[in-house]
Amino acid sequence: MWELQPDWYSPTRLPSDPTTQYDFPGDRFIPNRSLMDLDQAHCLLTTTTKKVFNPNFSEVYRQKLKDKLTLDSEGRPFRMLVFRGSPKSSRRSIRHIDEMQREEVEALDYSTKQYQFRKLPNRETRILDAPNIKNDYYLNVMDWGRNNILAIALGSELYLWNSENRDVQKLLQVGANDYPTSLAWSGDAKTMAVGYLNSGLQIWDAETSKLIRSLEGHNGRVAATGWNGHILTSGSEDKSIINHDVRAPNNLTSRIKLHTEEVCGLKWSSRGNTLASGGNENLIYIWEASKMSSSNFLYRFNDHCAAVKALAWCPYQSDVLASGGGTKDGCIKIWNTQKGTCISSIDTKSQICGLEWNRHHKEILSGHGFGTSEHRNQLCLWRYPSMTKVGDFRRHASRVLHLCQSPDGITAVSAGADETLRFWEVFGQPTVDNSRISDLDSFLSLKTSPLR
Repeated sequence: MWELQPDWYSPTRLPSDPTTQYDFPGDRFIPNRSLMDLDQAHCLLTTTTKKVFNPNFSEVYRQKLKDKLTLDSEGRPFRMLVFRGSPKSSRRSIRHIDEMQREEVEALDYSTKQYQFRKLPNRETRILDAPNIKNDYYLNVMDWGRNNILAIALGSELYLWNSENRDVQKLLQVGANDYPTSLAWSGDAKTMAVGYLNSGLQIWDAETSKLIRSLEGHNGRVAATGWNGHILTSGSEDKSIINHDVRAPNNLTSRIKLHTEEVCGLKWSSRGNTLASGGNENLIYIWEASKMSSSNFLYRFNDHCAAVKALAWCPYQSDVLASGGGTKDGCIKIWNTQKGTCISSIDTKSQICGLEWNRHHKEILSGHGFGTSEHRNQLCLWRYPSMTKVGDFRRHASRVLHLCQSPDGITAVSAGADETLRFWEVFGQPTVDNSRISDLDSFLSLKTSPLR
C-alpha cells in the first residue's frame, strides 16, 4: 500500500487534503459491485499461481515492462486504474438510482411470489340457473354494473340479480317475436341500455324499472352496446355504429358504416378517448372519439380470420387491447393501439366468446366455445404478457357464451349454453400497489441510461 500524492490534474491520484470527502459511486466500465463474487475475486488476486513466461523475452525486458506498468516517470509507485471521486454534495449520487432500482425489483419479486402462492379455485363458488338463455355467439346479454347488480337477458325477459342480498328483479319483458340482444350498464349504474332483435334500442331506469327513452337509427338487430359518459354507442346487424347523445332531443351525433358485416363487439377504453369495434367480417377498427363524426378510423386490424366479438382494454396499460376470434380463428391477440401493432398472439384452437382482464394481477381470463382443442367450452387464465396458461376451469357442459366481472375485480361470472351462470373467485385479492408495479417496465429503462 502506498500513499498517493496530490495531483488534481492527474486521474491517477487523489488530493490528500483530509478535510475533503469524496464519493465513489463506481466507474462506468465495471458492473455493480453487489453483483460480483468478491470472495472469489479476492482469492484469485491473492493466491500464488505458477507464472508462465514467454521464452522469446528475456528477464531484463520483462523487468523493464513491469517497471513501466507499475512505476511513474520518477520511479514512484503508480496504478493505472485509480479513479478519483467527486466532492460530496447535496446532489443525489448514482447510488440513489441503484437503490430505487433495488426497491422496484424487490416489489416485483414480492408480486411474483404472491402470484405463485395464489391458489386458483377448483370449482365455482356459486351456480345460478339461466333458463332460456339464447345460444347465440353474436349477442352480448350479460353485464355487471358498479351497483353490484348483474343483468342477464333470458329469452324475452331481462333480470337483475343483486349480488349483495341475492334479490332477483325482472326489469322488462318483450313480445314473442322480439328479445334483448345486447345490454350495458351506464357508468353510474343508474340506467341500462338494451338493444333488441327488431332494431330497437332503449334506456331503462334500473331503480324504478321504468322506460326512460327509445332511440332510433338502426334497421337490424342491435348486437353490441357501450357507454362513454353520456354517449351511448350501438352496433348493429345493419353494419353501422351509431353514437347517441342521451341528453339531446336529437340523440344521433354520428353514424359510421365501414364494417361490411354485423358489428358484434364494442368497447370504449377506460379514458374514453378510443373505441374498438369488432365485426363479423373478421376486422377490428380503432376509432378516436374526437374524429368519429368524420368516419376516419385510427387503425384497422385484419389479422383475425373469424368474427371478433371479444374485446377488452387493459386496465393498467391504456393503449393495450385484447381481442378474440371466432371458431375458425381461435386466437387471442394483444394490440398496441398507439403504434397499431400486434404485441402477441396465441392460438387456442377454440372459439373466443369473452375476455376479461384481471385488475389485481397481470392476467387475462378467456371464455371459450366451439373448438378442437382442450380449451373447448371452458375458461382459461393466461399470464400477461407472456400469455402462458396459468390454469383452466372445466365446469360448463357446453360453450361459454358471455363473460364479465364484479365491480371489485375479484369475481368473474360466465354464462353458458348449458343454461347456467357460474361465479368464480379466480382473480384474487389485490396484494401490492399495482400502479407501482405496472410502471416498472418504464422505470427499468434507467438500467440503460447514459448515467451508467
